[in-house]
Amino acid sequence: MATSAATTAKYEIRMDRYESKYIIPRTLVPEIRRFVRPFCIPDPYSRGEPPEYIVTTLQLDTPDLAFHNAKLNDNNTRFKLRARTYGLPGETAVYAEVKRKFGRTIVKSRAKVPFDAWGAALMSEPRTPLTFKSRSEEEGFLDFVRLVRETGAGPVVLVRYRRESYFGFNDPYARVTFDRRLEYQPTESWDSWGRNGRWRAMDQPLIQNRGHSFSGCVLEIKTLNDAPQWMLELVMEFNLDRLGHCKYSNAIWQESVYGSHTFGPYTADDLISS
Repeated sequence: MATSAATTAKYEIRMDRYESKYIIPRTLVPEIRRFVRPFCIPDPYSRGEPPEYIVTTLQLDTPDLAFHNAKLNDNNTRFKLRARTYGLPGETAVYAEVKRKFGRTIVKSRAKVPFDAWGAALMSEPRTPLTFKSRSEEEGFLDFVRLVRETGAGPVVLVRYRRESYFGFNDPYARVTFDRRLEYQPTESWDSWGRNGRWRAMDQPLIQNRGHSFSGCVLEIKTLNDAPQWMLELVMEFNLDRLGHCKYSNAIWQESVYGSHTFGPYTADDLISS
């Protein structure tokens, strides 16, 4: 699914950024944490030690899984639709997101929706009274609804994990996150948020690492334009090997091969070769 840069450019609530993902052994997390802390502060929304929070993402797709297949085919220009909430269901608002990719550049818009206002009806009646902090956020929400309606996208799977997050304090936008305890469940509901289903673990070497020997943690580094020097040194110091890792597609593959839902003609070989 393609979108034009001109369409995206009119939204002020956007982040043009670069993302790199790595699967690392869990034993390496404390060392990397110590490395980045001189350059970072914990995410203020995190709690505990290490600082973390729960992320639950509702992934939408078309009936023929066009978004997943765009990832599978490594389309240079593509987008995905998702809704995200934090903590336990109802503790925070829902954030409707359009995440576009142009080569290695990520452009994301998001709009905050009250938890109790979120649901299927909101997609068919986008004029339901909502309050946004800016006109551009409202436009981002209407863009999300437009794409849902034009593509026929609907709920496919929920993905949940714990995120340990740090912000670079001398850089305009720099993030380092560790995601662990990945799980998913298929869903057709806009608003269950996993309360009525069974979560399935995704922390398997075959799913995460394309057949490597360890089940690890997803390390992600994000930056605007040029990466700060300490990020470059992080990659070199720990000899990190960049790996495409899409939690949504991994859930689709795992459920297709091992689960009760059949999303496509996938085999265990697809997990290793993708």
